Formats: sequence, C-alpha cells, structure tokens
Amino acid sequence: MSEAAKGRELSDREKAWIAKARAKAEILYEGVVTPHRSCGIALAETFNLATPAYQSLRRGGITGDGYCGAIRAGEQVLGELLGDPDPTAPVTESLRNAVTWFKTQVPARVDRRQSPDYICNNLTRQHGDFGGPERAAHCTSIAAEVADLTAEALVRFGPGLAVDIKPIEDLS
Repeated sequence: MSEAAKGRELSDREKAWIAKARAKAEILYEGVVTPHRSCGIALAETFNLATPAYQSLRRGGITGDGYCGAIRAGEQVLGELLGDPDPTAPVTESLRNAVTWFKTQVPARVDRRQSPDYICNNLTRQHGDFGGPERAAHCTSIAAEVADLTAEALVRFGPGLAVDIKPIEDLS
C-alpha cells in the first residue's frame, strides 16, 4: 500500500467531498428529511450506485447474525467503484489498497460501544428495542462514519475517480 496515499494530508476540496458523503448517508439513514433507508442502501445511494444488492445487507444480512451492513456496504462500494469490470481480471491494486486501508480504519473510527464485535445483533442489542431511538441514533452514526471512511478511501486510492455526491432533492 502506498505510504503517500495512506498518510498524506487531504486537501480542503477532498475533505469537503468526504463531508458531503457523510452528511448524505446520515440524512438517508436517519429518515427525518427523507424516508429511512437501510444502512447498505444509504451507502449505495450516497455514491450513486444501484441499490438492490445492498438490500441483503440490511440488519447484518437480514437476520442480524452477520457483520454490520454499513461496514459491508462500504467494502462493496469500494469494489464497485475501484474493481476491474472484467470478471476474470485480478483484484486491482487500488481496490486492494483501499479495502486494506478501510479495514484498518474501522476499529479506530467505528464505535462499537459495548459490543464485542461488529455483528449487527451485538451492536444493536445493547440499545434495547431495535425500533428505539437510541439504536437508531447509534446506527445512523455508524452509517455516517462508514460513508466518511468509504469516501476517504476513494480519495486516497482512487485517483481521478469522479463521483458526484448528488443532493437529496435530486433522488427519485
């Protein structure tokens, strides 16, 4: 992994783009300004990607027994945007570097609170009722942080990649 890409100071423009991605994912997941999206769908929509495959990430793979859907969605977004479209091609260097960096950042930046791991049921159980405001706020925070991490990975490891973070009102 390129040390220069991994540790370089981000420009103000890059920081603003990352903040825009974070804010959009937060709004989409929170469900106050626009109808609520699941964590995976909020991440896909943030980066203008088709959402059907991301629905399977809802609630940790539907059952809650799987890894956090937001974190898995972040990895999937990186794959869609940095992966080689040739299904027989090897993993691109930019994707390998982005996912490696992303995975090192998750434990440092995504707050598990009292959960022993990033399994959805463990992350959410500590907040009582799944439909309650405390759990919703925690998952909103996770979705926003993962969008931030995903955007930063794209900036650091996808040079020249241009993804327009569309305003919420442009969503259909």
